Amino acid sequence: MTNSASPLPVTSVDVDAAARVLAPFAVRTPLLSSPALDERVGAKVFLKLEMLQRTGSFKFRGAFNKLSSIPQAARGGGVVAFSSGNHAQGVAAAAQILNMRATIVMPSDAPRSKRERTKGYGAEVVLYDRDREDREAIARDIAGKHGATLVPPYDDPKVIAGQGTVGREIAEDMAALGITPDIVIAPASGGGLVAGVATAVKARYPLARLMSAEPEGFDDHARSLRAGKREPHRAEGRTICDALMASIPGQITFAINQRLLTQGVTASDVEVGIAVAFVFRELKLVVEPGGTVGLAALLAGRFEAHGKTIVIVLSGGNVDADLYAKLIG
Repeated sequence: MTNSASPLPVTSVDVDAAARVLAPFAVRTPLLSSPALDERVGAKVFLKLEMLQRTGSFKFRGAFNKLSSIPQAARGGGVVAFSSGNHAQGVAAAAQILNMRATIVMPSDAPRSKRERTKGYGAEVVLYDRDREDREAIARDIAGKHGATLVPPYDDPKVIAGQGTVGREIAEDMAALGITPDIVIAPASGGGLVAGVATAVKARYPLARLMSAEPEGFDDHARSLRAGKREPHRAEGRTICDALMASIPGQITFAINQRLLTQGVTASDVEVGIAVAFVFRELKLVVEPGGTVGLAALLAGRFEAHGKTIVIVLSGGNVDADLYAKLIG
Protein backbone atom coordinates (compact mmCIF):
# COMPACT_ATOMS: atom_id res chain seq x y z
CA MET A 1 0.00 0.00 0.00
CA THR A 2 1.45 3.36 -1.02
CA ASN A 3 0.49 6.86 0.07
CA SER A 4 1.00 9.15 -2.88
CA ALA A 5 -0.75 12.51 -2.61
CA SER A 6 -2.08 12.47 -6.19
CA PRO A 7 -5.89 12.35 -6.50
CA LEU A 8 -7.46 8.97 -7.10
CA PRO A 9 -9.50 8.39 -10.28
CA VAL A 10 -12.63 7.52 -8.25
CA THR A 11 -13.59 9.08 -4.90
CA SER A 12 -16.34 8.53 -2.35
CA VAL A 13 -18.15 11.52 -3.93
CA ASP A 14 -18.39 9.51 -7.18
CA VAL A 15 -19.71 6.51 -5.24
CA ASP A 16 -22.32 8.72 -3.54
CA ALA A 17 -23.44 9.96 -6.97
CA ALA A 18 -23.67 6.37 -8.24
CA ALA A 19 -25.79 5.44 -5.22
CA ARG A 20 -28.31 8.12 -6.17
CA VAL A 21 -28.48 6.83 -9.76
CA LEU A 22 -28.88 3.23 -8.62
CA ALA A 23 -31.32 3.76 -5.76
CA PRO A 24 -34.55 3.20 -7.77
CA PHE A 25 -33.19 0.16 -9.61
CA ALA A 26 -30.58 -1.82 -7.63
CA VAL A 27 -31.25 -4.06 -4.64
CA ARG A 28 -29.76 -2.93 -1.35
CA THR A 29 -28.41 -6.36 -0.44
CA PRO A 30 -28.31 -7.52 3.19
CA LEU A 31 -25.30 -7.93 5.46
CA LEU A 32 -25.54 -11.30 7.19
CA SER A 33 -23.81 -12.65 10.28
CA SER A 34 -23.73 -16.30 11.32
CA PRO A 35 -22.98 -17.73 14.78
CA ALA A 36 -21.82 -20.97 13.11
CA LEU A 37 -19.30 -19.08 10.98
CA ASP A 38 -18.10 -16.90 13.86
CA GLU A 39 -17.53 -19.97 16.02
CA ARG A 40 -15.66 -21.81 13.29
CA VAL A 41 -13.13 -19.02 12.61
CA GLY A 42 -12.99 -17.27 15.99
CA ALA A 43 -13.96 -13.91 14.55
CA LYS A 44 -17.03 -11.74 14.01
CA VAL A 45 -17.88 -12.11 10.33
CA PHE A 46 -20.39 -10.25 8.18
CA LEU A 47 -21.24 -11.41 4.64
CA LYS A 48 -22.45 -8.98 1.97
CA LEU A 49 -24.90 -10.97 -0.16
CA GLU A 50 -24.42 -9.66 -3.71
CA MET A 51 -25.78 -12.85 -5.26
CA LEU A 52 -29.17 -11.36 -4.27
CA GLN A 53 -28.52 -8.35 -6.54
CA ARG A 54 -30.37 -8.00 -9.85
CA THR A 55 -28.87 -10.47 -12.39
CA GLY A 56 -27.34 -12.47 -9.52
CA SER A 57 -24.17 -10.45 -9.01
CA PHE A 58 -22.76 -7.04 -8.10
CA LYS A 59 -22.05 -6.33 -11.78
CA PHE A 60 -25.48 -4.76 -12.33
CA ARG A 61 -24.40 -1.80 -10.20
CA GLY A 62 -21.43 -0.72 -12.32
CA ALA A 63 -23.16 -1.51 -15.60
CA PHE A 64 -26.24 0.55 -14.78
CA ASN A 65 -24.20 3.50 -13.51
CA LYS A 66 -22.11 3.47 -16.70
CA LEU A 67 -25.06 3.12 -19.10
CA SER A 68 -26.96 5.86 -17.28
CA SER A 69 -24.03 8.21 -17.94
CA ILE A 70 -24.22 7.78 -21.74
CA PRO A 71 -25.79 10.92 -23.28
CA GLN A 72 -29.22 10.40 -24.86
CA ALA A 73 -27.84 11.36 -28.28
CA ALA A 74 -25.32 8.50 -28.12
CA ARG A 75 -27.73 5.79 -26.90
CA GLY A 76 -29.10 4.91 -30.33
CA GLY A 77 -25.96 2.94 -31.21
CA GLY A 78 -26.47 0.72 -28.20
CA VAL A 79 -23.71 -0.81 -26.10
CA VAL A 80 -21.21 -3.62 -26.48
CA ALA A 81 -19.38 -5.46 -23.72
CA PHE A 82 -17.06 -8.44 -23.31
CA SER A 83 -17.53 -10.75 -20.35
CA SER A 84 -17.39 -14.33 -19.07
CA GLY A 85 -20.89 -13.91 -17.76
CA ASN A 86 -21.72 -11.66 -14.81
CA HIS A 87 -20.79 -8.35 -16.46
CA ALA A 88 -22.64 -9.60 -19.55
CA GLN A 89 -25.85 -10.03 -17.57
CA GLY A 90 -25.39 -6.72 -15.77
CA VAL A 91 -24.97 -4.80 -19.02
CA ALA A 92 -27.81 -6.66 -20.73
CA ALA A 93 -30.23 -5.97 -17.85
CA ALA A 94 -29.22 -2.31 -17.59
CA ALA A 95 -29.63 -1.87 -21.35
CA GLN A 96 -33.07 -3.48 -21.19
CA ILE A 97 -34.19 -1.07 -18.45
CA LEU A 98 -32.83 1.92 -20.41
CA ASN A 99 -34.22 0.69 -23.77
CA MET A 100 -30.78 0.34 -25.37
CA ARG A 101 -29.53 -2.40 -27.69
CA ALA A 102 -26.79 -4.62 -26.19
CA THR A 103 -24.27 -6.93 -27.84
CA ILE A 104 -22.17 -9.12 -25.54
CA VAL A 105 -18.93 -10.89 -26.54
CA MET A 106 -18.64 -14.05 -24.40
CA PRO A 107 -16.18 -16.96 -24.32
CA SER A 108 -17.60 -20.13 -25.83
CA ASP A 109 -16.75 -21.99 -22.59
CA ALA A 110 -18.70 -19.59 -20.33
CA PRO A 111 -21.23 -21.38 -18.13
CA ARG A 112 -24.38 -22.15 -20.11
CA SER A 113 -26.51 -20.54 -17.41
CA LYS A 114 -24.70 -17.22 -17.89
CA ARG A 115 -25.04 -17.34 -21.69
CA GLU A 116 -28.73 -18.14 -21.58
CA ARG A 117 -29.54 -15.56 -18.94
CA THR A 118 -27.71 -12.89 -20.94
CA LYS A 119 -29.86 -13.70 -23.98
CA GLY A 120 -32.89 -13.65 -21.70
CA TYR A 121 -32.32 -9.96 -21.01
CA GLY A 122 -32.60 -9.28 -24.73
CA ALA A 123 -28.91 -9.01 -25.60
CA GLU A 124 -27.26 -10.45 -28.71
CA VAL A 125 -24.47 -12.87 -27.68
CA VAL A 126 -21.35 -13.26 -29.86
CA LEU A 127 -19.14 -16.20 -28.83
CA TYR A 128 -15.33 -16.33 -29.16
CA ASP A 129 -12.51 -18.80 -28.44
CA ARG A 130 -10.85 -17.77 -25.16
CA ASP A 131 -7.51 -19.32 -26.16
CA ARG A 132 -7.23 -18.07 -29.75
CA GLU A 133 -9.24 -14.85 -30.14
CA ASP A 134 -9.02 -11.35 -28.63
CA ARG A 135 -12.35 -10.43 -27.05
CA GLU A 136 -11.49 -6.74 -26.80
CA ALA A 137 -10.66 -6.54 -30.51
CA ILE A 138 -13.95 -8.28 -31.39
CA ALA A 139 -15.90 -5.89 -29.15
CA ARG A 140 -14.14 -2.81 -30.56
CA ASP A 141 -14.91 -3.98 -34.10
CA ILE A 142 -18.61 -4.40 -33.28
CA ALA A 143 -18.68 -1.00 -31.53
CA GLY A 144 -17.10 0.64 -34.58
CA LYS A 145 -19.57 -0.90 -37.01
CA HIS A 146 -22.68 0.04 -35.02
CA GLY A 147 -21.55 3.26 -33.36
CA ALA A 148 -22.04 1.50 -30.02
CA THR A 149 -20.53 2.50 -26.68
CA LEU A 150 -18.02 0.00 -25.28
CA VAL A 151 -18.73 -0.81 -21.62
CA PRO A 152 -15.54 -2.11 -19.96
CA PRO A 153 -15.99 -4.78 -17.27
CA TYR A 154 -13.88 -2.96 -14.67
CA ASP A 155 -11.41 -0.35 -15.92
CA ASP A 156 -13.80 2.60 -16.05
CA PRO A 157 -14.50 5.25 -13.38
CA LYS A 158 -18.31 5.00 -13.73
CA VAL A 159 -18.19 1.20 -13.46
CA ILE A 160 -15.89 1.36 -10.41
CA ALA A 161 -18.10 3.98 -8.74
CA GLY A 162 -21.15 1.78 -9.31
CA GLN A 163 -19.43 -1.22 -7.74
CA GLY A 164 -18.38 1.08 -4.90
CA THR A 165 -22.00 1.26 -3.76
CA VAL A 166 -21.43 -2.25 -2.34
CA GLY A 167 -18.82 -0.75 -0.01
CA ARG A 168 -20.99 2.28 0.74
CA GLU A 169 -23.80 0.01 1.92
CA ILE A 170 -21.34 -2.02 4.01
CA ALA A 171 -20.04 1.16 5.67
CA GLU A 172 -23.57 2.46 6.34
CA ASP A 173 -24.76 -0.87 7.76
CA MET A 174 -21.71 -1.30 10.00
CA ALA A 175 -22.12 2.27 11.28
CA ALA A 176 -25.79 1.56 12.05
CA LEU A 177 -24.69 -1.47 14.08
CA GLY A 178 -22.05 0.60 15.85
CA ILE A 179 -19.32 -1.84 14.77
CA THR A 180 -16.00 -0.90 13.15
CA PRO A 181 -14.66 -3.38 10.58
CA ASP A 182 -11.03 -4.47 10.93
CA ILE A 183 -10.81 -6.28 7.58
CA VAL A 184 -12.94 -6.00 4.42
CA ILE A 185 -12.41 -8.52 1.60
CA ALA A 186 -13.80 -8.64 -1.93
CA PRO A 187 -13.07 -10.96 -4.87
CA ALA A 188 -10.88 -9.56 -7.64
CA SER A 189 -10.64 -10.28 -11.35
CA GLY A 190 -9.89 -6.94 -12.99
CA GLY A 191 -10.23 -5.22 -9.63
CA GLY A 192 -13.28 -2.97 -10.13
CA LEU A 193 -15.30 -4.35 -7.22
CA VAL A 194 -12.54 -4.25 -4.64
CA ALA A 195 -11.43 -0.79 -5.85
CA GLY A 196 -14.94 0.58 -5.44
CA VAL A 197 -15.47 -1.14 -2.10
CA ALA A 198 -12.12 0.14 -0.81
CA THR A 199 -12.93 3.69 -1.92
CA ALA A 200 -16.22 3.74 -0.03
CA VAL A 201 -15.11 1.83 3.08
CA LYS A 202 -11.88 3.81 3.54
CA ALA A 203 -13.86 7.08 3.39
CA ARG A 204 -15.70 6.08 6.58
CA TYR A 205 -13.24 3.63 8.15
CA PRO A 206 -9.70 4.79 7.24
CA LEU A 207 -8.04 2.20 9.50
CA ALA A 208 -9.84 -0.78 7.97
CA ARG A 209 -7.59 -3.23 6.11
CA LEU A 210 -8.85 -3.90 2.58
CA MET A 211 -7.89 -7.13 0.81
CA SER A 212 -8.43 -8.63 -2.63
CA ALA A 213 -9.27 -12.33 -2.88
CA GLU A 214 -8.31 -14.47 -5.88
CA PRO A 215 -8.07 -18.12 -6.91
CA GLU A 216 -4.67 -19.65 -6.21
CA GLY A 217 -2.40 -19.18 -9.23
CA PHE A 218 -4.68 -16.51 -10.71
CA ASP A 219 -3.26 -14.07 -8.17
CA ASP A 220 -2.32 -11.06 -10.29
CA HIS A 221 -3.55 -8.61 -7.63
CA ALA A 222 -1.61 -10.25 -4.82
CA ARG A 223 1.52 -10.29 -7.03
CA SER A 224 1.02 -6.70 -8.15
CA LEU A 225 0.44 -5.40 -4.62
CA ARG A 226 3.65 -7.09 -3.47
CA ALA A 227 5.62 -5.78 -6.45
CA GLY A 228 4.20 -2.25 -6.34
CA LYS A 229 3.33 -2.44 -10.04
CA ARG A 230 0.89 -4.30 -12.29
CA GLU A 231 2.03 -7.87 -12.85
CA PRO A 232 0.22 -10.72 -14.62
CA HIS A 233 -0.40 -14.08 -13.01
CA ARG A 234 1.37 -17.12 -14.45
CA ALA A 235 -1.49 -19.60 -14.28
CA GLU A 236 -2.31 -21.87 -17.17
CA GLY A 237 -5.53 -23.77 -17.62
CA ARG A 238 -8.70 -23.03 -15.73
CA THR A 239 -10.11 -22.49 -12.26
CA ILE A 240 -13.64 -23.23 -11.05
CA CYS A 241 -13.76 -19.49 -10.30
CA ASP A 242 -14.62 -18.73 -13.95
CA ALA A 243 -15.46 -15.10 -13.10
CA LEU A 244 -11.96 -14.41 -11.72
CA MET A 245 -9.60 -15.20 -14.59
CA ALA A 246 -8.40 -11.75 -15.70
CA SER A 247 -4.67 -11.96 -16.39
CA ILE A 248 -3.57 -8.57 -14.99
CA PRO A 249 -5.16 -5.82 -12.86
CA GLY A 250 -6.73 -2.89 -14.70
CA GLN A 251 -4.76 0.35 -14.95
CA ILE A 252 -7.41 2.48 -13.26
CA THR A 253 -8.36 -0.18 -10.71
CA PHE A 254 -4.74 -0.76 -9.71
CA ALA A 255 -4.10 2.97 -9.29
CA ILE A 256 -6.77 2.80 -6.59
CA ASN A 257 -5.97 -0.63 -5.17
CA GLN A 258 -2.24 0.03 -4.87
CA ARG A 259 -3.10 2.98 -2.62
CA LEU A 260 -5.95 1.51 -0.58
CA LEU A 261 -5.38 -2.27 -0.30
CA THR A 262 -3.21 -3.88 2.37
CA GLN A 263 -2.66 -7.22 0.64
CA GLY A 264 -4.13 -9.89 -1.59
CA VAL A 265 -5.20 -13.32 -0.35
CA THR A 266 -5.84 -16.51 -2.32
CA ALA A 267 -7.67 -19.81 -2.02
CA SER A 268 -7.32 -23.07 -3.94
CA ASP A 269 -10.16 -24.58 -5.97
CA VAL A 270 -10.54 -27.24 -3.26
CA GLU A 271 -10.83 -24.54 -0.58
CA VAL A 272 -13.33 -22.63 -2.73
CA GLY A 273 -15.42 -25.79 -3.09
CA ILE A 274 -15.44 -26.20 0.68
CA ALA A 275 -16.67 -22.61 1.05
CA VAL A 276 -19.43 -23.10 -1.54
CA ALA A 277 -20.62 -26.17 0.37
CA PHE A 278 -20.33 -24.38 3.73
CA VAL A 279 -22.59 -21.47 2.75
CA PHE A 280 -25.08 -23.95 1.25
CA ARG A 281 -25.22 -26.19 4.31
CA GLU A 282 -24.86 -23.66 7.12
CA LEU A 283 -26.41 -20.50 5.64
CA LYS A 284 -28.73 -21.91 2.93
CA LEU A 285 -27.15 -19.61 0.33
CA VAL A 286 -26.25 -20.33 -3.30
CA VAL A 287 -22.94 -18.64 -4.18
CA GLU A 288 -20.84 -19.26 -7.28
CA PRO A 289 -17.21 -20.37 -6.79
CA GLY A 290 -15.68 -16.99 -7.64
CA GLY A 291 -18.10 -15.32 -5.27
CA THR A 292 -16.85 -17.32 -2.27
CA VAL A 293 -13.09 -16.94 -2.71
CA GLY A 294 -12.75 -14.42 0.14
CA LEU A 295 -14.70 -16.66 2.49
CA ALA A 296 -12.65 -19.64 1.28
CA ALA A 297 -9.44 -17.82 2.25
CA LEU A 298 -10.90 -17.12 5.70
CA LEU A 299 -12.04 -20.71 6.28
CA ALA A 300 -8.66 -22.02 5.11
CA GLY A 301 -6.75 -19.76 7.52
CA ARG A 302 -5.00 -17.86 4.73
CA PHE A 303 -4.78 -14.70 6.87
CA GLU A 304 -4.86 -13.87 10.60
CA ALA A 305 -8.51 -13.47 11.57
CA HIS A 306 -8.83 -14.42 15.24
CA GLY A 307 -10.70 -11.83 17.28
CA LYS A 308 -11.19 -9.53 14.29
CA THR A 309 -14.35 -8.03 12.79
CA ILE A 310 -14.37 -9.05 9.12
CA VAL A 311 -16.67 -8.18 6.22
CA ILE A 312 -16.57 -10.42 3.14
CA VAL A 313 -18.36 -9.73 -0.14
CA LEU A 314 -20.05 -12.79 -1.63
CA SER A 315 -20.10 -11.33 -5.11
CA GLY A 316 -22.41 -13.56 -7.17
CA GLY A 317 -24.52 -16.68 -7.43
CA ASN A 318 -24.53 -17.58 -11.14
CA VAL A 319 -23.26 -21.16 -11.16
CA ASP A 320 -24.13 -24.06 -13.45
CA ALA A 321 -26.29 -26.64 -11.71
CA ASP A 322 -24.03 -29.61 -12.55
CA LEU A 323 -20.89 -27.98 -11.13
CA TYR A 324 -22.83 -26.81 -8.08
CA ALA A 325 -24.17 -30.31 -7.44
CA LYS A 326 -20.59 -31.67 -7.47
CA LEU A 327 -19.36 -29.00 -5.03
CA ILE A 328 -22.13 -29.45 -2.46
CA GLY A 329 -22.45 -33.23 -2.81
